[in-house]
Amino acid sequence: MSDTKLNTLEQPEVMAFFDAQTNTISYIVKDPSSTACAVIDSVMNMDYAAGRITFESADEIVKTIKDQGLELQWIIETHVHADHLSAAPYLQEQLGGKIGISEKIIQVQDTFGKIFNEGTAFQRDGSQFDALFEDGDSYHVGQMQATVIATPGHTPACMVHVMGDAAFVGDTLFMPDGGSARADFPGGDAGILYDSIQKVLSLPDETRLFMCHDYGPNGRDIKWETTVAEERAFNIHVGGDATRESFVKMRTERDATLAMPKLIIPALQVNMRAGEVPTDEDGHPSLKVPINSL
Repeated sequence: MSDTKLNTLEQPEVMAFFDAQTNTISYIVKDPSSTACAVIDSVMNMDYAAGRITFESADEIVKTIKDQGLELQWIIETHVHADHLSAAPYLQEQLGGKIGISEKIIQVQDTFGKIFNEGTAFQRDGSQFDALFEDGDSYHVGQMQATVIATPGHTPACMVHVMGDAAFVGDTLFMPDGGSARADFPGGDAGILYDSIQKVLSLPDETRLFMCHDYGPNGRDIKWETTVAEERAFNIHVGGDATRESFVKMRTERDATLAMPKLIIPALQVNMRAGEVPTDEDGHPSLKVPINSL
């Protein structure tokens, strides 16, 4: 069982923002006893073919926070996303707040720093972020305590953030009919992912779970909220009596059939820098395309 201590009497207000281009759900999480809030997994919009970056999704979050008179204290990344670009620096510029991620970002930066042939100017120490969390760490959003649970497997730096009765699971889990995240990226591991999911499923039954992505399996409407009890009973990959062995077999076979996310090349370069776009030697925003490396 997880030893994470939860105050399930606290029920933060959770506002969801769905980005249709990347099927990402971002969240504003408000402390129930103050105007303080956090943003989870923000999105910076990119037209990859045109090489154009815009901020429509982030601006919707900015407008909501300003309209409601909230104070942004934390900008949280549940992991280094491979399917969308983070808008963390933009939000920080507009509203303040600290950018936080798992301390395992250092491992991710080392792996992808080599793949993208980054030079010595690229720091692989997580210093691009304001806070690096270790398993079991806690921080506060206003008066509300948030606790982090390390959930590697999809990536080494995946973390679930628990705030009151709400947990933000990143890509560790999808809705019950969506299953689980892939584990075939560099640093991923299906067996470790299964173990991490068991940590999430050991939280109290009534814990609200909020997804980072949803793709509307079988044509259903997009959804992003479920509970631990529902996932434990009905998740198509880990629910019921699914074993570690059966999960690893299923995940390995399934991952071998999946294409790379459309935005993986820009997303990794940007997100391992806490949302900053890399520049060329003349200081112009620029991205690399490694060949046969992913």
